[in-house]
Amino acid sequence: MRRPPIPAALLPLSLLAAGCARDGNASQPSPSACGDPDTAGCIVASDRSRVRDPAVPEADARELVAGNTTFALDLYRRLDDGRSNLIYSPYSVSSALAMTHAGARGETEAQMARALRFTLPQERLHPAFNALDLALASRGEGAEGQDGGGFRLHVANALWGQVGSSFAPSFLDVLAESYGAGLHVVDFAQAPGQARGIINGWVAERTEDRIEDIVPEGAIQPATRLVVTNAVYFNAAWQFPFDEDETARAPFTRLDGTSISVPMMTNHAQVRYGEGGGFQALELPYDGGELSMVLVLPSEEIGALGAGIDLAWLEGVFASLGTRSVTMTLPKFKFESALDLVEPLGALGMPIAFSGLADFSGIDGQGGLFLSDVLHKAFISVNEAGTEAAAATAVIIAETSAPEPASIRFDRPFLFFIRDIATGAILFVGRVVDPSR
Repeated sequence: MRRPPIPAALLPLSLLAAGCARDGNASQPSPSACGDPDTAGCIVASDRSRVRDPAVPEADARELVAGNTTFALDLYRRLDDGRSNLIYSPYSVSSALAMTHAGARGETEAQMARALRFTLPQERLHPAFNALDLALASRGEGAEGQDGGGFRLHVANALWGQVGSSFAPSFLDVLAESYGAGLHVVDFAQAPGQARGIINGWVAERTEDRIEDIVPEGAIQPATRLVVTNAVYFNAAWQFPFDEDETARAPFTRLDGTSISVPMMTNHAQVRYGEGGGFQALELPYDGGELSMVLVLPSEEIGALGAGIDLAWLEGVFASLGTRSVTMTLPKFKFESALDLVEPLGALGMPIAFSGLADFSGIDGQGGLFLSDVLHKAFISVNEAGTEAAAATAVIIAETSAPEPASIRFDRPFLFFIRDIATGAILFVGRVVDPSR
């Protein structure tokens, strides 16, 4: 497909390299270095720095959280199969798609906003995400982690762009200012395995190796132009740890009515407890008192709650909580989920983003891009000491009309021309009819 001339406001990655740094450091390699697929550590950075004190009205902050929570519960209903364990990070999904949304335009932008429950306009949405992200980064100072180390709550964002592709500086500016995300140069077309390994390695490193292979084999295609990633890692000790000596095997009744024996932890503490129509709830704070786990035990079969799990229901659960002396019994658990979010996101109202009608012209200034996949993985471990959880989201963006990979064999007579590209001057013309002579 013949592309129109690149506007002056756009530069291909091989030229944007003049503003790139390796691994976020200030040192700057030569422009040709970032244009080399083998230099995948190079980051094409906006000349904007992350805004560390965004002026976000309290009303915007509350509106963002309310919308994100509504999306979290809407997504739960789409993911719930009524049979299996489930763990996902709606914050990771929302963050990755918010970065992608920065490049959406027209009906694509409108559908994404409705599906993701973004009610703020773009110029207020991204600063609000920044303020929330920075607030989370401040949590847990001096607190303990589940593993005896320090409390960790880390959120990281990054983009991975095809070498030679063009990206709008305005798009890169938003991601730098509000998400701290630089754009790493990779080669999806010629070295897909290497690009996949680099992205997966970045995610694994930022989730302490709990999330591996976020981008599976086959997800990267020659038409892939950009991958947007978010990684979240959480490790915290309980404020009131369970005594390992009190843990004993006890029955746990599954959805089908059968019973299994599992390790059950027991504790007694002054914590927040609540109950209401059809549920009991318990809030277990983590060390430092800034984060907690709220557990909800439905009085009816969990699958029967259905559409009742919405923002009003959850706010009712939170409102019911009050400090009481509670004896609690909780199973230890550890599992992970791997999710493809294309179908649930389409069902939530953004199908156009996954079609040839998508408009992501804010990313490259030209259009012709669509979301080929949205992949998510999450992990959780809960034991007597606390909780470890990790998640990552990868949004894969491809060209809608990229040509099929070409093949050519010069196994018969051919012509050749040697020319100066800048001036067009032809220096040599030749023909090969017998390369053995």
